[in-house]
Amino acid sequence: MNERGVPQRSDAQRNRDRILEVALAELKRCADTPLSVIAKKAGVGQGTFYRNFPNREALVFEIYGKETQQLADCAADLLDTHDPDKALREWMDRLAQYAMTKTGLADAIRQVVTVPLGPANPAYGSIVATVELLLRANDEAGTIRPGITADDFLLAIAGLWQIDPHGDWRPQAARLISLIMDALQAGTSPR
Repeated sequence: MNERGVPQRSDAQRNRDRILEVALAELKRCADTPLSVIAKKAGVGQGTFYRNFPNREALVFEIYGKETQQLADCAADLLDTHDPDKALREWMDRLAQYAMTKTGLADAIRQVVTVPLGPANPAYGSIVATVELLLRANDEAGTIRPGITADDFLLAIAGLWQIDPHGDWRPQAARLISLIMDALQAGTSPR
């Protein structure tokens, strides 16, 4: 669908999807990638590119929203296939993967965002709702301490963004996530 809610032709939708795919790869590598380079690598002309994304901000927000929504959407699937505590741990692992592999995208977002990536940002709401879903499931199962809020969790997990994504980040992220899980589970006994 386009911005007016009208369904796009299949070739137009393929062009849009290809632009987003190429833009994600390019912006992860370098936040300053020229839009003309993205259009060329996507195999579309400037007119097609700008018809879909009139400016850098529109492109970056579309990618950010799509990536954030995918991260949020996986929580319900994890809860359907795992015990709540395992689902929470797996989601945190995916959050770490997202944080470490999207650093170039984060730089691109910072360049175009006038609203910080926090409570005032619309995408933040989907992450908060996801965290609340995971915490509620764990609270009901007795696998975390009662009273943990989404804000508490997000403050604790914010340490992920302090890890150097260019180094061997996986062991450090795993240790941090284990510390958070231990803190969430301290003094609990599953129901």
